[in-house]
Amino acid sequence: MVKNQTVVDLTSGTVGGIAQVIVGQPFDLVKVRMQTSPPGTYKSTMDVVTTVFKNEGPLAFYKGTLTPLLGIGLCVSIQFAALNSTKRFFTDQNNGSPMLSYPQLFCAGAVAGLSNSIVSGPVEHVRIRLQTQASTVPLAYAGPLDCISKIYKANGLAGIFKGQVPTLWREGVGYGSYFFAYEALMQRHMRKENITRSEVSPGFAVLYGAAAGYGLWFSIYPFDVIKSKIQTDGFSASSGRKYTSMLDAFRKVWAQQGVAGFTRGLGPTLIRSPFANGATFLFAELTMRSMSE
Repeated sequence: MVKNQTVVDLTSGTVGGIAQVIVGQPFDLVKVRMQTSPPGTYKSTMDVVTTVFKNEGPLAFYKGTLTPLLGIGLCVSIQFAALNSTKRFFTDQNNGSPMLSYPQLFCAGAVAGLSNSIVSGPVEHVRIRLQTQASTVPLAYAGPLDCISKIYKANGLAGIFKGQVPTLWREGVGYGSYFFAYEALMQRHMRKENITRSEVSPGFAVLYGAAAGYGLWFSIYPFDVIKSKIQTDGFSASSGRKYTSMLDAFRKVWAQQGVAGFTRGLGPTLIRSPFANGATFLFAELTMRSMSE
């Protein structure tokens, strides 16, 4: 039995994060291509899939995977550690009761999301740059380290953290909704069946994880679109920068594309969500239980 709860939280989160990347990366590439390509580039989700497969091959769906495999594993481990630490704080405030109120669950989720944003922002920036670079030879970036090196050399630390403001909005609101949905469903199940968390069937972890994923994306998808646009934008006016800020990006997308501009790529995201998030919570729960036995 592992006594250090922080070790359990970090390890279970890492395993859940790795599962999320492996399952969700192909869907994420399609989402990013749809979010960031000029209107009319692709007719539909399937058009993206067939175009990428035809022009770049099947391995293209895992472009930029190394960065999220390492980074998202770290992000999710931070999320789970922050989530469970905050839950334990509220449990103490509730005189030892682990059944938290809805505001407490949302707050714990928001803390979890904001805690990992310092990692998730740069990780997703690098991933998106790799996912959207043209398949010409030589490539703009040979890999994650080359991408980080070139961005830092040309634009400093601010270049690495490009898109951090919409990332903070997305992580705070999105993960507040995400973990609220999952934990509220788990608590309801435990009360209804009068069982402990370890007795909840793993199948429900998948089901509730899928529901949590939809809670996440329906609450923050426009912020994710803006984040992707900013993180694929130029770094300066001389390099073709289109957006000067998050608000500027919102205004320009609305003026040029209306509501549709904020929903591009939502299809593959919603298809990906139950698989990726179900896998995340399944493997996180199983790891947590095995380490606590």
